[in-house]
Amino acid sequence: MRLAGMPDTKDERRQSSAYRRYITFDKETQSLDKLREGFKGLVIDEPTFKDLEIFDTEGDAKSLFDRCNFTRTEGGSTLLRKRMELPWCEPDRIRYTQESIAFICENREVFKKLPAYIVQSVENYQREVLLGATKENVFEFAIQSFNIYFNHDRHYRSLVRGVQYTCSVVRGLREFIAQEELDSAVGEIVPVLDELREILSQDWVDAVPEQQVAGSWPWELFRLDQVFRLHSREVILRILQLVYELDAVISMADATIDFNFVLPEVLEGEVRVQAEGLTHPFLNHAVANPLHLNQQQRVLFLTGPNMAGKTTYLRALATALYLGHLGMAVPAQSFSFVPVERLFSSISLNDDIHSGISYFRAEALRVRAVAEAISEGRSVVAVMDEPFKGTNVKDAFDASLEILRRFATKEGCLFFFSSHLIELDEQLPGPEHIVRAHFAAQEEQGRLQFDYLLRAGISDQRLGVRVLSEEGVFEFLDK
Repeated sequence: MRLAGMPDTKDERRQSSAYRRYITFDKETQSLDKLREGFKGLVIDEPTFKDLEIFDTEGDAKSLFDRCNFTRTEGGSTLLRKRMELPWCEPDRIRYTQESIAFICENREVFKKLPAYIVQSVENYQREVLLGATKENVFEFAIQSFNIYFNHDRHYRSLVRGVQYTCSVVRGLREFIAQEELDSAVGEIVPVLDELREILSQDWVDAVPEQQVAGSWPWELFRLDQVFRLHSREVILRILQLVYELDAVISMADATIDFNFVLPEVLEGEVRVQAEGLTHPFLNHAVANPLHLNQQQRVLFLTGPNMAGKTTYLRALATALYLGHLGMAVPAQSFSFVPVERLFSSISLNDDIHSGISYFRAEALRVRAVAEAISEGRSVVAVMDEPFKGTNVKDAFDASLEILRRFATKEGCLFFFSSHLIELDEQLPGPEHIVRAHFAAQEEQGRLQFDYLLRAGISDQRLGVRVLSEEGVFEFLDK
């Protein structure tokens, strides 16, 4: 499958700036600041990561990262996390990741031959401090080898295991890379596969025997150890890094297969998003809903009673946009979007007693962060769930009205704003920039029921007293 906007040939793809991989794996020296150099991506702040439960959740629930982490190596898991910390915002770069995910999904059996299950053992062998025969002269090499063999049994046994693991990885990679299906690979995995082919064609690889080395003469094992840990150490570590990169992308494809998600269409031009059958990835038997915002209707004003589904819907759309910017598939029947530069959410704010920040001030700071990004000319998606709860109704009404009026004028951005203040509708601008939608409750057999379906227009339901009555609150208090 070839996505729109992608260069046609392998050479064009290698030369494209979109092919410059932003991740290198080095446990000792690599940092997110280093990864940011020359990187243009979707910027997400910590409150948004928390709201969407990307890495952390309350209780025993799994985070989005945990749910998407199908990696088989520690290095692959590390790279997947770094990917999820640094989404893309360039359409062509997102498409390159999508292409690789689609290719892996279509050829999943081919990638099962990647020997990822033992590369961690090879890395441990490379990083472990072990005695070895380092001399090239035959006589000196023999003295070192005999000394280790007869006097340092632990080192020798670890050395043998390391040599065996390394030989297994090289043999496995030779078998993996020789598969004809990989010749038609597309997307970001192409340069990874090409580099693996180049490394595996080097002379030192010829020293790796085709059969198992168990039972070989100690002399042969020491010579292989010398090749692996002295002459070709950096190359072998690079092989491991390439396997980790493949492992991370394969994990993203496995999430697509396991959850039956769909790869979105990445558009260009005016900022917009459109979806059918959108759900939240954490929910079983979730109710699907549509999503349509563009520059003609860039603000969604969402109303409805508590428990009807407003917050879940906001989390679902924000999570889908986030996954789309990663190049991953999303929980929807169809999804298309134009990438943006900033994603903000304000869903689960808290006050900060240690910093002296009240709840309302925390809300104001979230709105300020959105406003600053807009003032810098950034394209922004902001998701705000019932803002200004931390003040009185009059202040909340006035603040919401002023913010919504200004949001409606900001081109190149999209805003999702839920509120119980349905009176705002009377003073908000017309439908040319603000679309109204709501969730509702129904009554069945004398009790409230929710179908979690998005409807057009404003909700006028006020159910607070009804819910308290159904839960027996007044009955207890009246006893």
